Amino acid sequence: MKLDELAAIRRELHQIPELGFQEYKTQAYLLNHLLKHPEDRIEIEKWRTGLFVKVKGTAPEQILAYRADMDGLSIREDTGYSFSSVHQNRMHACGHDFHMTIALGIIDHFVRNPVKQDLLFLFQPAEEGPGGAEPMLESDLFKKWEPSMITALHIAPELPVGTIGTKSGLLFANTSELVIELEGKGGHAAYPHLAEDMVVAASSLVTQMQSIVARNVDPLDSAVITIGTITGGSAQNIIAQQARLEGTIRTLSPGSMEQVKKRIEAMVSGLETAYQCNGKVSYPAAYYQVYNSSGLVEDFMQFVSESGLAEVIRSKEAMTGEDFGYMLKKYPGFMFWLGVDSPYGLHHAKLQPKEEALETAVRVMTAYFSSKAN
Repeated sequence: MKLDELAAIRRELHQIPELGFQEYKTQAYLLNHLLKHPEDRIEIEKWRTGLFVKVKGTAPEQILAYRADMDGLSIREDTGYSFSSVHQNRMHACGHDFHMTIALGIIDHFVRNPVKQDLLFLFQPAEEGPGGAEPMLESDLFKKWEPSMITALHIAPELPVGTIGTKSGLLFANTSELVIELEGKGGHAAYPHLAEDMVVAASSLVTQMQSIVARNVDPLDSAVITIGTITGGSAQNIIAQQARLEGTIRTLSPGSMEQVKKRIEAMVSGLETAYQCNGKVSYPAAYYQVYNSSGLVEDFMQFVSESGLAEVIRSKEAMTGEDFGYMLKKYPGFMFWLGVDSPYGLHHAKLQPKEEALETAVRVMTAYFSSKAN
């Protein structure tokens, strides 16, 4: 598939971003494209709003897998593209339009150029939340088509086109969503002594939580607690009865994640006493670390470099989160960064990845799978 064909697919997908487990148009678009392939070369199974796609090998003894995430984000696009999102306040601001396009390009190649082993392509919904990897892993289809190894990529705005980056071991951190709900006693702003102000309580809690990283996490480990939204109160002259905090926790080790969660829960318990309120802590979605299989990823890096397919750099671990980590927890494999050279980063309303990177990724993965699947 040529660059202009890949770019056209990417632009069509870019216009229809959908949130997790709502990817109905995206699934239909992918199916429409995939059903053009000969039936004797490809098997397609729906799973919720995602897809399992198997490209048949000539004499299969194992299955090699590639995963592409599908969902968009709740962001109002500001790229100025002529092919901007047609869904209000929705945007492919994390490159999933790229990831799906690349998967379609790889599929197209191997439908036309068969290899010995079966190749499985997972179009996974809900990576941004609430998390699609775990339930997909537990599906009967995954048990039917269990891979011997699994791969994925993620666009990297800071890397130039023609570059990939990865490393052995930890690539992405453990991450967890965090929601804290506080309920106290509201009242008139003129009588604060007769109420329990949850805006004040929430503000106090945010300040307290900053001490967790400084004083409860091993200095040689790493953790980040971010509170992204605080909501509370209903009017300027009413003391807030309720407050809600939403954020994320990110740690380099699973042990630190548990430690941070316990400390947050202890602080909320103390807040209940101090402010005579009720507190509830929940973690709507949590993603396991992306931990690359050393032998496989080192072999991949060497292959790409020696074949001149792309420039290879050894990445540092990042505090980003990816539910692909659950797949790597169960199966050997790896993820790598794909350079797309955008002045704006992931989750930014002006993210503009360069489409030449589509060709780089398809070239790298078709060559790699050809070497592993024959």
